[in-house]
Amino acid sequence: MRVAVAGCCHGELDKIYETLALAERRGPGPIDLLLCCGDFQAVRNEADLRCMAVPPKYRHMQTFYRYYSGEKKAPVLTIFIGGNHEASNHLQELPYGGWVAPNIYYLGLAGVVKYRGVRIGGISGIFKSHDYRKGHFECPPYNAATIRSIYHVRNIEVYKLKQLKQPMDIFLSHDWPRSIYHYGNKKQLLKTKSFFRQEVENNTLGSPAASELLEHLKPTYWFSAHLHVKFAALMQHQTIDKGQSTKATKFLALDKCLPHRDFLQVIEVEHDPSAPGYLEYDAEWLTILRATNDLINVTERLWNMPENNGLHTRWDYSATKEAINEVLEKLNHDLKVPNNFSMTAACYDPSKPQTQMQLVHRINPQTTEFCAQLGITDINVRLQKAKEDQHLCGDYEGQDDVEGNDSGDEPSEYNTDTSALSSINPDEIMLDEEEEYDDSIVSAQSDLNVPSVELSSDQASDFSASFSDVRILPSSMTVSSDNTSGSPVCKEGNSGDPVDLGDGKDLTTVPLKRLSDEHEPEQRKKIKRRNQAIYAAVDDNDTA
Repeated sequence: MRVAVAGCCHGELDKIYETLALAERRGPGPIDLLLCCGDFQAVRNEADLRCMAVPPKYRHMQTFYRYYSGEKKAPVLTIFIGGNHEASNHLQELPYGGWVAPNIYYLGLAGVVKYRGVRIGGISGIFKSHDYRKGHFECPPYNAATIRSIYHVRNIEVYKLKQLKQPMDIFLSHDWPRSIYHYGNKKQLLKTKSFFRQEVENNTLGSPAASELLEHLKPTYWFSAHLHVKFAALMQHQTIDKGQSTKATKFLALDKCLPHRDFLQVIEVEHDPSAPGYLEYDAEWLTILRATNDLINVTERLWNMPENNGLHTRWDYSATKEAINEVLEKLNHDLKVPNNFSMTAACYDPSKPQTQMQLVHRINPQTTEFCAQLGITDINVRLQKAKEDQHLCGDYEGQDDVEGNDSGDEPSEYNTDTSALSSINPDEIMLDEEEEYDDSIVSAQSDLNVPSVELSSDQASDFSASFSDVRILPSSMTVSSDNTSGSPVCKEGNSGDPVDLGDGKDLTTVPLKRLSDEHEPEQRKKIKRRNQAIYAAVDDNDTA
């Protein structure tokens, strides 16, 4: 099965699907599946735009709304996770996953599905330690704090995923698992992105929660985005028992969808020819969702997951055969994901802009149907009840204090940072201005049958190159007028030379500047940007 993987999409669906069409024409066959690693931006209308954690001047409709309205249909089944630049109110309607448009499926806060026998899991958002142990308390209308905390990973999702026992084929996360850079060509990574050096040397770059999941799940493939750089690694997992066969994970991070960037990769994945050709729920995952239903928390209160420490009556929520059979009986042994997409909000109409569209906390019928069928709670129903009873959501006094309601006694399992209190949004990747290019690139299918061994620097370089066959993309992949207005052009890092097909070399890219969570400079130079996908941290008057 040919699977395409995209990095940060930033709403550029037309360009991504156009790129896939070109890859199909030049490749050995059609693309069967597209996986997107976050910053998808499923923006339906002007109200959704206001729920993205970016300044107003960087809010653009892009092209998703055309797929939402039915004007266009995704040419290939598309599965995506959330990142830190999303229409959070839209994705919040589907905490357990669902269709955001025909043929475009969101995995939810965390989720596992199957397609043609290939098991695909993922977790949405990015890691921030100060929100990690909170419940899912946010709902629209968001304030300056909750518009960011809404996409921060929570311990409950990681806990659920750690109950999985069956093998995982593919896993998606937006930010990288911490320490993964030690298993690839770290020298080349630091040469390309030298400002990562301090965090790499301190081992603070990436998500410790994702690293925990990587060690537990040991998937065959792990794909990420977020840092806007292509990076391949091969992680050899340690075996506990001598009789166990060794497992290795092939990791690949991809860039964002811009001309001349490594934002797309096509790989061949083994699948079950006898498996159905439609999207299926995963029985083990459904069983875990059902078992952990009582653990739902919709408050800001910090809490730890149950563990075998004498304080909890139950700490193992893994799926037993009996529990899986119960779930299968509830679903009449039909695991097919129903094609039950329905529009829950008005679609953007370019001829009738509505800048004052009201923000509404919606209950999505897909989620209602899913929860009723499985016998679990819709988080949004619980949130609405909590909002009515205790005013836990919206702009109320005290919610701007992102560290309020700390239950206090038990320390976080990760170092707590205070980055959310900065006047600069710490979740942003700050970049120098991008150069204009006439073409774009996509890394095409490559041979991934590499030995499962820990890599030396030279071996890592060879493995990274296996992901690097280069193709020229359509001339329509140029920077649009929306992307080029308003800012002076920085000439550093310009790369306008023709691409040499199949040379396996990475193209020169413009360096980006990243804000470290732990090591923030006292002052930052303000940089003007002209590409809509390159977001400023906050507005001048915006505080976290």
